[in-house]
Amino acid sequence: MADAGPKPRLRAPARRALITAAAVKVFAAKGYHGTSLGEIAAAAGVARTVLYDHFPSKRVLLLAVMQEENASLIEYVGGRIRASGTAEDRMRSTIEAYFSFAQSRPDARRLLFDRTGEDDPEVQIVRQGIRESRTRAVTALLADDVRTVGVEPGEPIAEAMVELIISGLDGVAQWWERNPDMPRSMLVDGAMRLLWTGLGG
Repeated sequence: MADAGPKPRLRAPARRALITAAAVKVFAAKGYHGTSLGEIAAAAGVARTVLYDHFPSKRVLLLAVMQEENASLIEYVGGRIRASGTAEDRMRSTIEAYFSFAQSRPDARRLLFDRTGEDDPEVQIVRQGIRESRTRAVTALLADDVRTVGVEPGEPIAEAMVELIISGLDGVAQWWERNPDMPRSMLVDGAMRLLWTGLGG
């Protein structure tokens, strides 16, 4: 059988995508300090020199993947928030979207929400900035619905309310990781009872 010859060289965007996908997985599992660039390169199937062509340091790589995954989360959930239907329909759809994201992309969820122990000041600042930008983005997406409860989206309390929703849903997602037998539909129903109907409803 004739030798097929060397494999075709991947284009730079494809190599970068391999690296970032591997980085999300390794950072989520081991944290910033427990991860080495060599591990990420090995997981991506590229030489370390190739990794350095795209990301000059571990910090730059972590910040890049956090920003990219945060943008993906906002896009993933934002489409449900902007969908047609009643406010109740959109709330249910948004809750479903977040739990779907948490279930289908657990490494991305852990990377964005679970790793808070980094002692690198730049990482801490960027992580906090990403959190604040996520809250502002979701507040803007929910602007019309926030007004229906008598709150203007520009008021600080609006962002506080959205932060409560985001943190609460992610707390449920963390609980779900420890209790994976719970059907997603039951989590959505439970969250809707609290967030839409309220404990006094």
